Amino acid sequence: MKKRQEYVDALKVRLDQWNADVAKWEAQAASAREDLRERYKKELDVVRARREEAQYQMKLLQGASATAWEEFTKGADEAWDRMQAAIAQASKHFAKTSK
Repeated sequence: MKKRQEYVDALKVRLDQWNADVAKWEAQAASAREDLRERYKKELDVVRARREEAQYQMKLLQGASATAWEEFTKGADEAWDRMQAAIAQASKHFAKTSK
């Protein structure tokens, strides 16, 4: 298993990438036609909720004791998988509607 700080650092890098995607989509949503804005908002709401969950899991990891570390990594991995799925779904949606 990766060392603790390497693991957390890798999560932070991914989160920063996802935050950049979200910012891009928020700008796209703001300039979208009225009929698309609500669909964009729904996609972004899902991504934001998953992002909050992932950030929470990352904070738990950072504060976890050595004995709890492995258990917390399972929860974090699951949260990050859900975040990745939400990002992939939103990416497809925004790519499709921006054409």
